[in-house]
Amino acid sequence: LVTSSSQSPIQSPGRTVRSSSPQYQSMKNNNVLRYESKEKSVDKNKAQQKSLAKDNIKPVEIKLHTQQRARRRALFNYSMETKSYFIEQQKKTVEKVQKMIEEEEVRLLRKEMIPRAQLMPFFDKPFLPQRSTRPLTIPKEPSFMLNGKCSSYMNFSMFNTMKQVK
Repeated sequence: LVTSSSQSPIQSPGRTVRSSSPQYQSMKNNNVLRYESKEKSVDKNKAQQKSLAKDNIKPVEIKLHTQQRARRRALFNYSMETKSYFIEQQKKTVEKVQKMIEEEEVRLLRKEMIPRAQLMPFFDKPFLPQRSTRPLTIPKEPSFMLNGKCSSYMNFSMFNTMKQVK
C-alpha cells in the first residue's frame, strides 16, 4: 500500500487509493499510534542504556599542545629577531670601521698631496771634491772569437765580401 500526504489520489498498478477515505484515515491513525508507542518504549530503553553508559564513562582530559606551540613559536620568533638584530649591529660596526679607515686614508692622501718647496741647501761649507780611495779598474781586451757554426759562417761571409771589394 502506498501512502501519500498530499490531497491528490495516488495511482498504484491496478488500483487508486484516496487519502480522504475513512478506512485509510483509521489505518493511518492506528499505525501512527503504534509507531509512537514503540518509539517511546525504545526511547526509554535507549535512555536507560545511555545513563548506564554515562555512569561508566569518564571524560578523558584532552591536552592540546597549542599553548606549548605558541610559547615555542614566540621563543623562536624572539631568537630570530635577536639574531637578525645582532647581525645588523655587526654590519653597522663594520661599516663604521671601514668608513673611518677610508676617511683616514683620504686625509693622509690630502696631506701628502700638498705641494712643498725643497729645503734650501746649506752653503756654509763649500763643496770640495776629494780623491777616491777605490782602486782603478784594469781593462781587459774583448774576445771576439765565436765558437762553432757561427764562426765558420762568419769566416765564409767575410771571405766572400773581401773578394768583391777587389
